[in-house]
Amino acid sequence: MLKARLGKEVVLRVENEVGVLDQIARTVAEKGVDVVAACAWVEGPLAVVHLVTDDNRRVVDALRSKNYDPKEANVVLTEVPHKPGMLRHVTERLAREGVDIHHLYASTTSEQGESLIVLATAKNDHAVVQLNT
Repeated sequence: MLKARLGKEVVLRVENEVGVLDQIARTVAEKGVDVVAACAWVEGPLAVVHLVTDDNRRVVDALRSKNYDPKEANVVLTEVPHKPGMLRHVTERLAREGVDIHHLYASTTSEQGESLIVLATAKNDHAVVQLNT
């Protein structure tokens, strides 16, 4: 039912200015890289952007060439059926095993049969095992 695997996300912390997300998105798009999932928010004067892409190496190189300081971080990529209760199913399974979720975001459309849940924990390897059992 669940398909979980280890993955990577690109993480940026940048000054929160109007248009900064557009600049990042333009840089990624110009490289022809597909953004699979994205999440962004503001923390004080900074904007925090997380991207899961189909080619993080090209994204990191492109962002560095524009004077950004991207980092790669380990995440768990979990494909689940697109239906009610699946987020609860994932979180319940991890909670039962004592896995603390640090952050989580998801991507889907109503036409897709599956959703992608991106999450990071202190025990990503353990989370993958638990989600695949």
